[in-house]
Amino acid sequence: MTAIDRSLPNDALRRRQPHAVVIGSGFGGLATAIRLGARGYRVTVLERLDTPGGRARVFRQDGFTFDAGPTIITLPHLLEELWALAGKRLSDDVELRAMDPFYRIRFDDGSHIDCSGDPEKMRAEVARLSPGDVAGYERLLVSSEEKFRYGFLKLGTMEFSRIRTMLRALPGILARGGHRTVAQGVKLYLRDPRLQVAFSYHPLLIGGNPHGTTAIYLLILALERRWGVHFAMGGTGALIAGMVRLVEGQGNRVRLGADVAEILVNRGRATGVRLATGEEIPADIVVSNADAGWTWRHLIRPEHRRRWTDRKIEAADYSMGLFVWYFGTDRRWEDVHHHTLVLGPRYKGLLDDIFRRKRLAQDFSLYLHRPTATDPSLAPPGCDTYYALSPVPHLDGGVDWQAEAEGYRARIQARLEETVLPGLGAHVVSQRVVTPNYFHDELLSLKGAGFSLEPTLFQSAWFRPHNRAEGIERLYLVGAGTHPGAGVPGVLTSAQIVDEMVPDAQSLV
Repeated sequence: MTAIDRSLPNDALRRRQPHAVVIGSGFGGLATAIRLGARGYRVTVLERLDTPGGRARVFRQDGFTFDAGPTIITLPHLLEELWALAGKRLSDDVELRAMDPFYRIRFDDGSHIDCSGDPEKMRAEVARLSPGDVAGYERLLVSSEEKFRYGFLKLGTMEFSRIRTMLRALPGILARGGHRTVAQGVKLYLRDPRLQVAFSYHPLLIGGNPHGTTAIYLLILALERRWGVHFAMGGTGALIAGMVRLVEGQGNRVRLGADVAEILVNRGRATGVRLATGEEIPADIVVSNADAGWTWRHLIRPEHRRRWTDRKIEAADYSMGLFVWYFGTDRRWEDVHHHTLVLGPRYKGLLDDIFRRKRLAQDFSLYLHRPTATDPSLAPPGCDTYYALSPVPHLDGGVDWQAEAEGYRARIQARLEETVLPGLGAHVVSQRVVTPNYFHDELLSLKGAGFSLEPTLFQSAWFRPHNRAEGIERLYLVGAGTHPGAGVPGVLTSAQIVDEMVPDAQSLV
C-alpha cells in the first residue's frame, strides 16, 4: 500500500485521491458520497435532473414549497451521523421537529385514531375504539419489538451478498413469523377491523402490500415508538440541500444535468461511467443510486450481468405506483393534522386491485400531507401547502394517465371536500399532478414503481439486488431497490452497508 504524500499541493493531493463516482443524488447517493468523502475518496455525484434529491426533490411554484417525495423522518441519528462524519452538527443546519401525534388515521365511517409514541395515549386510543383489544395491542407491541431487534438491528445492517448469510438468517425470520404477512400478523392480536388496518398499513410507506409483505416489517411500529416521527423544518428538501453542502464542504462535487448512459466495465471491474453526451468519467469505484432495476437493465451491458438478466428483472414484483396531487390553498384548515390518512371503504379489495389485478379502482385511500401545520413558511401568509397521495397500479396496469389523470384528481378533491377539507375547490390557487409516468420518465424507475421492488419475503435481503453488484468488482448499489429496502431509514442504511464494503481509499492509491 502506498501512502498519499501530504506534502503535495492541495490540487495535486486531490488528484492523487482515488475517485468515486456516485450515480444519483437521492438520500442514498448523497449519504454514500458523504461517507466516501470522510474515507478519503474524491467524489463526483452525477444527477441527471436539474435539481438534487431524486425522489426527495422539491417543487416550488407560486410561493408554495412542495416536498415531492419523503415527508417522514424516523431515525434522526442516521442523519446526525452523516453530519458528524463531515465535522458538522445536523442541528446547526436543519431543525427536526417531533410530531405529536405522529399522524391521524380517519376511517371511512368517520371515526379516527391518533397515533403517537406515548404509551398511555395509545392505550387510551385503542380502548376508545375497541376496549377488548387493549391486551392484544400490548402483545402486538411485544411482537413488533422482537421483530425490530432481529429484523432491523441485526439484519438491517448486514451484507447479504452471499446465500449462506441468508440461510443463516432464515430460521430467525421464520421463528419471528416472517412466513406470515403483516396483515396476518396483526390479526393474531387485534379483532377490530379498524385497528387491524391502523396497525398493518405501514408497508405501504415502503412500497409493500400489507397482505403480501413479510410480517418482519411490523418492526416499523417499534421503530416509530423508539425514535418518533419527525419533520425537517423547511421541508425534507432542507435535508437534501444540507447534504449537498456537506459533500461540497468535503471538497467534492455534485454535477446536475449529468445523465449517465452506461457504467463502464473492463475485465469484470467497474472503471467509470459514460454520459449521454459521450463524456467518459473514469473512477476507481462506482456507486449507483439509480433505481436498481434500471441500473441492471439499462446501465450495464448484458454480457456483464450474471443474475439480473432482462428476464429476471421483468419477472420481479414491483411496488405500486403513486398518484400525487400537490396543491396550495389561499386559506388554512387549522384542524387538519400534519399527517392524515383518509381511508376509503375497502382495504384488502383495494390493495388487490392495486397490486394483483393492477386495475385503477373508483375508490381510494389517501395520505394527506399538510406541512404548513408545522412550518407555515412553506406557503404564503395565510395559506396552506398540501399533497394528497393515492397508491395506484404501476405501469403494467396499462392505465392511460394522460386521459385519466384529471378525472382521478377531481375524485380525490371531492373525497377531501366531503371528509377533511370542506369547500376545498374554491380555495385551490396552485397545483400540479404526478403519475407513475413521472416516476418512469423523470426518475427512471422501472414500471413507474414508486419504491422499486416490492418488499416480499423472497425479494428481501439476499433476494434483492445486492449492495455489492453481483459479478462486477468495485460496483455498488444503494437506494430503495437494494438491501435493506425503501424508506429514508432503509436507504440511509444501504449507504452505511456500502461504506463498510468499499476498499480503503489508500489501498487504491
